[in-house]
Amino acid sequence: MANKEEPRVVVVGGGTGMPVLLRGLKNLPIDLSAIVTVADDGGSSGRLRTEMAIPAPGDIRNVVAALSDAEPMLLELFQHRFVSNNGPSLSGHSMGNLLLAAMASMTGDFYKGIKEISRVLNVRGNIYPIANHSMNLHAEMEDGTVVTGESSIPKQNKRIKRVYVSPTPVQPLPEAVNAIKSADLIVIAPGSLYTSIMPNIIIPEIGQALRETKAHVTYVCNVMTQKGETSGYTAGDHLQALFDHVGKGVINSIVVHNKPIDQGLKKAYAREKAEPVVYDIERVKSMGIQVIEEDIIDHSQSMLRHDTDKLAKLLHSML
Repeated sequence: MANKEEPRVVVVGGGTGMPVLLRGLKNLPIDLSAIVTVADDGGSSGRLRTEMAIPAPGDIRNVVAALSDAEPMLLELFQHRFVSNNGPSLSGHSMGNLLLAAMASMTGDFYKGIKEISRVLNVRGNIYPIANHSMNLHAEMEDGTVVTGESSIPKQNKRIKRVYVSPTPVQPLPEAVNAIKSADLIVIAPGSLYTSIMPNIIIPEIGQALRETKAHVTYVCNVMTQKGETSGYTAGDHLQALFDHVGKGVINSIVVHNKPIDQGLKKAYAREKAEPVVYDIERVKSMGIQVIEEDIIDHSQSMLRHDTDKLAKLLHSML
């Protein structure tokens, strides 16, 4: 159990950026909680969601792996993905997703299942699904069309006006709401803006908790734009999208990378129609947001990834 005196840090998000952040934070003397999206509808997650009528387990699985202190072999097993040449039965499923589905079935409750898996895998911190039931993500595009499904939204290659979830009302996990209200620092993790971050904060009770919390709320901005979601977006555009969905006055600061990006990496990302996010610092400051500039990239990686330890140190210093 965390010491009562330890500062409470809550990380909100999903996708690939969140586990990177959590891996560094779990070793600090903090009371750590992760609030994770369950709106995924692609791949193994999507199939289990449909067949088992549970929230999507994929993002939860990656967070469990990031926060676990289990033996490396056990974690490898947890993250193992089946490949089969004999039809679709287990092919594409990840062992961790299956275990989460099994635990949800055994306990009769998705969140209870997560708690049991967390205990078995020696997880540091609390993991809260944003909701304990399945939900669908929808996007209204600027041309008026509506697209349903987290995995389908980026494929449209249209500018997104807003996203919303169904069925309403979504019942957020009470523990997640309480974690936000009692936090000292809330970190909106880097990741897909509309499909990993927004599904958490557009739930009315979560938005309300973010407006009421005494915590400092910081947003770790993406380093690259994402095709089909944030093409051409500056840091200010990312913030404006968050404001449009959850209101102004919620976010206090933004963390941005302040070193030039390698030309070779830029070319590799350009092939995926992604480019460095332009940090329009003056506009961001005019929005009333504190700008925290730091070298937060892991230069040992072949692709652009946030550096676990650099981010953890930076965020800890904010406490």
